[in-house]
Amino acid sequence: MATEKIVGGTFTSPISPSPSDDDIASTAETALDSNFEKRVRRKIDFWLVGFYSAVYIFRVIDSSNYSNAAIINLERGTGIKKELHLTPAMWSWTLSIFSYSYLIFEPTNTLLLKTFRPSRWMFVLILAWGICACSAAAVQSFTGMMVVRFAIGMAEAGFYPAVLYHMDFFYLPQELPWRIALFYSVGQLSSALSGLLAFGISFMDGLGNLAGWRWLFLLEGLPAIILAFVALFWLPDYPETARKLLDDDERAFMAKKLADTAPTGEKGHWDWASLKTLLVDPSVYTFSIYWVAHGIGGFGISYALPTVIYQLGFTTTAKSQLMNIPPYVACFVLLNTLGHMLHKKWIRPWTTAVSIEATTIVCYIILITVHSPVVKYLALIVAVSCAGSAYPVIWPERIRALQGTTVAAGVGIGWTNAMAQFSGIVGPHVYSTVFGPTYHVSYVICLCVLLVSITSILLSWFFVHQKDKRKSSTAAHTQ
Repeated sequence: MATEKIVGGTFTSPISPSPSDDDIASTAETALDSNFEKRVRRKIDFWLVGFYSAVYIFRVIDSSNYSNAAIINLERGTGIKKELHLTPAMWSWTLSIFSYSYLIFEPTNTLLLKTFRPSRWMFVLILAWGICACSAAAVQSFTGMMVVRFAIGMAEAGFYPAVLYHMDFFYLPQELPWRIALFYSVGQLSSALSGLLAFGISFMDGLGNLAGWRWLFLLEGLPAIILAFVALFWLPDYPETARKLLDDDERAFMAKKLADTAPTGEKGHWDWASLKTLLVDPSVYTFSIYWVAHGIGGFGISYALPTVIYQLGFTTTAKSQLMNIPPYVACFVLLNTLGHMLHKKWIRPWTTAVSIEATTIVCYIILITVHSPVVKYLALIVAVSCAGSAYPVIWPERIRALQGTTVAAGVGIGWTNAMAQFSGIVGPHVYSTVFGPTYHVSYVICLCVLLVSITSILLSWFFVHQKDKRKSSTAAHTQ
């Protein structure tokens, strides 16, 4: 029999008291709410992470296949440069013109998503770039390729920032890191898939009297046209209007859960005065410098990677397509690992971003000083992995710093991502074949730019930290 004893004048018993009905009800309600939230999140994740990732695979393939086209069927004499009579300078311009259209059209594209609704605007963007990508197969001259590449860039420009902006309507800032990491990493994996497809399509050279590079553009553009109609009919627009996706209780839950500063799909929710606040924020400029510098120093090589690997001298053009795969697979693994660790709060975005830049700098020092092709190839794998991981790691912090109104968030996201397009403008010229086969000059230029990159991310960290301190101080005084 259990006994009771007196401790300090109070009776205590070794037998724990039975939980009350209220406690049981509260526990059951908590479990029910948790299951309810998971169900809602799964529905939203299917479209905003799953569907967008599928589309992003083909967007990256459509843009990266041009670099693969540079060496496809080179030995057979049916390469794109020979058939279109492209000099190294012309080739660099056909690469970079794509990014000029990105730079021009990307900053305001996020606002057009709000104007026309996400499902309609995504339909326009995806359909347009699918048609333009297929049209590249019919090009017969340098001028024609310049026009087509500019049109593809104009259509694709709005997709990535619009996806981030669309996510901002459905997710809290702390829910974004692993979702952005997963979405972005799929794009890196698709760069590897592009190399594999280019390898397979190279054997179609001459089929139907078409060169292999023409088949490459044609086949990789068709899926986007199909996905455009999926977006038009099934993609949810906003939490408050997603009646096909969420029932009344689920929409009410989302409205209650989302941050007060999250943008909404309500008409007339335009606060242009917030642009003034955006323009006087110093982090806008340090983030912009970071996006530019990392884009050139880290990402620039991606526009010439197949050629750089081929000119290392230990492979054929067909095998070079396959050797493009490991850098992007490594990036996929690294980015998802970092995304998981960020989600679990094992690491922090800022320290991770700085570490990525430092590692990339070390890789370029190796590329400059070491002569072994194998060591250089391994350094390229690490450098490309880090280059592809930097932006998504820090994007949640960038979006958090823009939390406010529709206009500020939309323009800020579009402007920031547009800065990355300098990689496509400068990169092809930095990695022009005139600097090959060693690309020593190219690596030195990138190393110098990466030093600017790591400085700017440290300054951005400082300014955002100061902003957070001011917010905390203001909140403490109002309580």
